[in-house]
Amino acid sequence: MHIDATEKKWFYISLVVTIAIIAILTFSAISTNIHPPSSVEKVDSNRLHLDGEFKEDNLGVKKNADGSYTVTMVAARYGFYPQRIEVPINTPVKIRMASFDVLHGIHAPFTNFNTMVVPGYISEVNTSFTKTGEYPLFCNEFCGLGHDHMWSKLIVSEKGSN
Repeated sequence: MHIDATEKKWFYISLVVTIAIIAILTFSAISTNIHPPSSVEKVDSNRLHLDGEFKEDNLGVKKNADGSYTVTMVAARYGFYPQRIEVPINTPVKIRMASFDVLHGIHAPFTNFNTMVVPGYISEVNTSFTKTGEYPLFCNEFCGLGHDHMWSKLIVSEKGSN
């Protein structure tokens, strides 16, 4: 079987470009410590609001003994609860979220806070925010007809002001 020299050349160019892209993505993921979630925690979405960590009374921002903060949130059609969270700048924040109903995504523009919230599982993001200000939290996964009204607000304030 004869393969034209031009076809061979383009095959090898395509192969090299593909390998280069995979290498760049791998290097980028390793150097910036991006990795898939592990230690996946499951939760019963049907009983989410009745007891445990995601009970309505337990939602919100809590300061930990080590000075870090834990934010517990719930995503449900069509909102994030609580609707307003406030954390200090340059402080470790652990955000734990669960969904009552369908797949949701949460994104705070101009920050590194962006994750999916899958029903039946707990999503956890560990971060710290480096700029003060008010950031809207949007759902970035279509979740139904009221999707465009699904929002919350993240306020990053100076230390000691919250």
